[in-house]
Amino acid sequence: MNVPAIRSRTAGWRRCLEQICDRRGSIELAIDRRISGESTASDTGRDLLLRARLLHIGSDELNVEAPVALGERVTYAAGTSLVGVMAVGQNRWMFRTTCLGVAPGPRGTTTLRLAMPVNVQRCQRRTDYRIETAEIDLPDVSLWPLMDPSTAVPIERLIGAAFLHELDGRAGTDGDHAMALPAVGPPCAGKLVNLGGGGVGLSVPDAQAGLIGRHAMWWLRFELPPALSTPVACAARVAHSHVRSDRTIYLGMSFDFTANALHRRTVSQQLLRAAHGMHPRRHSA
Repeated sequence: MNVPAIRSRTAGWRRCLEQICDRRGSIELAIDRRISGESTASDTGRDLLLRARLLHIGSDELNVEAPVALGERVTYAAGTSLVGVMAVGQNRWMFRTTCLGVAPGPRGTTTLRLAMPVNVQRCQRRTDYRIETAEIDLPDVSLWPLMDPSTAVPIERLIGAAFLHELDGRAGTDGDHAMALPAVGPPCAGKLVNLGGGGVGLSVPDAQAGLIGRHAMWWLRFELPPALSTPVACAARVAHSHVRSDRTIYLGMSFDFTANALHRRTVSQQLLRAAHGMHPRRHSA
């Protein structure tokens, strides 16, 4: 009897998933905005991918460790539609899944129970995060070499004030926060690939390799609509980097709040709102 093609592909995907689990590796998760009704025909929203360690593969569900953003656990309500991404070597698969609930994990962690995907598709190119049933739009990131971290503190305070206005549903009065810069060098542009723990993974063109290699401290700025109207901006250090098969540079960067510890809370709250797909409050008329 012939085995359907989709079953063959799924079986191969499960073997790769088992490799990730055996190596204590991670998959990546994002809210499925298109299923949740947050996407529109003129949508300009961006998706935040969070790294989640794969703990167990069952017959009908996956167990992952709840992602962490700056020390804060990210969980989802049962029934939340998610998009998942997993990669082994140069191959990447995407799938849709649903959160079935949360459970206590080992060593005080929290486990997310995810429905086993029904349809799994391999992405054709490493730069694509699109399949027939799901799509992820990665945020654009601007980054500059940070010459003097102390000059970032006033800007971080402006951003914090603007974010508080946003939470209260008020129009911010600090309009210059979006474009203000500390003492920086020439800019780079890239994509925010994932969020995990205390930092982010970025992808930048290989043409920027020389500039990247000359600086350890950077000023990052990116936007996460529709969850946030205030951009996320802060100092960060390069933790590690490597050239990927598509000749882009992957940068693992850790946030740095040495000059302004209070800004950690602002960034943490922003990332949590974006990770949960929350919308800014609107002031009632």
